[in-house]
Amino acid sequence: MNTLRSILMLLSLLIMTENAAAQTSPAQPAAQAPSSTPASKPKAKPVAKKPAAPAATPAPSATPAATVVPAPAPDDPNIDLVYGAYQRGLYKTTFDLATKRAQENSDPKAMTMLGELYANALGVKRDDAKAASWYRRAADGGDREGMFELAMLRLAGRGGPASREEAAKLLASSAKLGNPKAAYNLALLYLDGQTLPEDLRRAAELFRLAADAGNPEAQYALATFYKEGTGVPKDIEKAVRLLQAASLADNVDAEVEYAIALFNGTGTPKNEPAAVALLRKAARQNNPVAQNRLARVLASGQGTPVDKVEALKWHLIAKTAGKGDPALDEALANLSPEDRAKAENAVRKWLGAK
Repeated sequence: MNTLRSILMLLSLLIMTENAAAQTSPAQPAAQAPSSTPASKPKAKPVAKKPAAPAATPAPSATPAATVVPAPAPDDPNIDLVYGAYQRGLYKTTFDLATKRAQENSDPKAMTMLGELYANALGVKRDDAKAASWYRRAADGGDREGMFELAMLRLAGRGGPASREEAAKLLASSAKLGNPKAAYNLALLYLDGQTLPEDLRRAAELFRLAADAGNPEAQYALATFYKEGTGVPKDIEKAVRLLQAASLADNVDAEVEYAIALFNGTGTPKNEPAAVALLRKAARQNNPVAQNRLARVLASGQGTPVDKVEALKWHLIAKTAGKGDPALDEALANLSPEDRAKAENAVRKWLGAK
């Protein structure tokens, strides 16, 4: 249950992570195989927010690119002008169009968009109170994204007093309407056992809803549940399939654990080269567990040619993040002064680029 406890400990980061996101925009000896123990703890944090889109359009990304969507044809009634303007970074136009739709059509999707603009200072001065007001109107109009965004403001205490109870109700309503982000965050509250009674089975159900919708954080969390038999029957193969799915979505913690499963052939056919490739990817994403495991296989030559200079580089980088490994210290102690200097120079370059 260590991983589950880590979820509960990290749940305290819920509000802090939400605040940080709002300020920007809408994972043994070297000769052994990597350990089969959890490479890293699942991150019990709110999923990355995506600004809500008007009706019949996908949600825009948190960092809209100016060239993502071509300019919509004004005479095409199927084009969502609000969404198109938002995607092209025309926030003042987005504001004007959304305001018109909200006032003339009482469009809850337009109201959610106005909330996003105010919450993230896009085209208008940041105003949490106005953001909350627009999200409230959108939520009252039945928009699941408005419900979710208002819940996150209530958790963070933005635009009004913090209220985990109100946030839980809003998340439940949004999740009932099929919002995977709401389902994921509601699951965290069921794990926490403070705002809502602890209910591991209900948390697993909500994680499954979000995982089935492609949410990588939920896929990773549910994989942990299946791996440990928490709230669901223990099933290593299901756990590994979920880790694979989350890994394909670039969840770095899932990449590390899936790599270890591949390396050891746990719940999936053994594939050491593929495992090493994943470890390299996660190591380059600055995951210290991946860096440590990569150093081990490079030092031992398991699944990849021996490269002790590269092994020492990743070992030293992992150590700077607190992931020491006395066995690697011993295994790499006989490197020549020249090779050690190469590795240390590579470490300096890596750390300088971070």
